[in-house]
Amino acid sequence: QVQLVESGGGLVQPGGSLRLSCAFSGFTFSRYVMSWYRQAPGKERELVATITRAGGVTSYTDSMKGRCTISRDNAKNTVYLQMNSLKPEDTAVYFCYARGVDSNDNFARYPYWGQGTQVTVSS
Repeated sequence: QVQLVESGGGLVQPGGSLRLSCAFSGFTFSRYVMSWYRQAPGKERELVATITRAGGVTSYTDSMKGRCTISRDNAKNTVYLQMNSLKPEDTAVYFCYARGVDSNDNFARYPYWGQGTQVTVSS
């Protein structure tokens, strides 16, 4: 089993920054595409950012483009989400997500989810 543990959430003022971390354990981290999702109260869970296995390609939701950066350190089995210029509407539980990829670039059918870390942006 893969286990994902998020950390780094907390309370930050508007305009501030946070870096979320997700520690991966269980199998081979470098074989997993990693993402961050978030879910605000009363809203659907949305994809925030994704990074490929070696970190060469990233993608972001439109609302956070230019304000966040996803990165990974395969030597440390960790994926990060650096968030800057935070806004109250960024308040949500942020979840780490992993989906395996085999040697033929086929995605695993089932992903893994972390437990979530709360980010609150408020003055």
